[in-house]
Amino acid sequence: MLRIHTSQDREAFAELFNHFGPRVKAFLMKSGSSMTMAEECTQDVMVTLWRKAHMFDPARASVSTWIFTIARNRRIDLLRKERRPEPDELTWGPEAEPEQTDVIALQQESAQLTKALADLPEKQRILIQQAYYGDLTHSEIAEQTGLPLGTIKSRIRLALERLRHAMK
Repeated sequence: MLRIHTSQDREAFAELFNHFGPRVKAFLMKSGSSMTMAEECTQDVMVTLWRKAHMFDPARASVSTWIFTIARNRRIDLLRKERRPEPDELTWGPEAEPEQTDVIALQQESAQLTKALADLPEKQRILIQQAYYGDLTHSEIAEQTGLPLGTIKSRIRLALERLRHAMK
């Protein structure tokens, strides 16, 4: 490990790989991993060993303990990844253009609604605008206008009924 850390010695790495590779794979398979998962995980462990040789501390653990700890952690990571549900297909990029008939229908409905709102009595139209465009609650409208809450609710209910009939 020291030669790998200090001089990136490929021969030392090859020795470690030849010695620990089969042992790590066997350890993973005994732990319940499939052969494919064990091989993939062993490759990951050996790449980690090469890249992070500088992190090995002989005062804390032996080389084999360090390698098998990496192997155990990598196996846990792979198992978690397998058990994690795949998200629903995410669509990226611009949305498809709506059908021309849908666009025309929406424009016609919007024009119809605008006319229906304009035809409402002013007292009802103002309350609808405050409730739906101003995003105010009935209580907030009552506070602003000074009208009783029951009056606000009645006028909005009547206005919605008229709009419903006008939109048919």
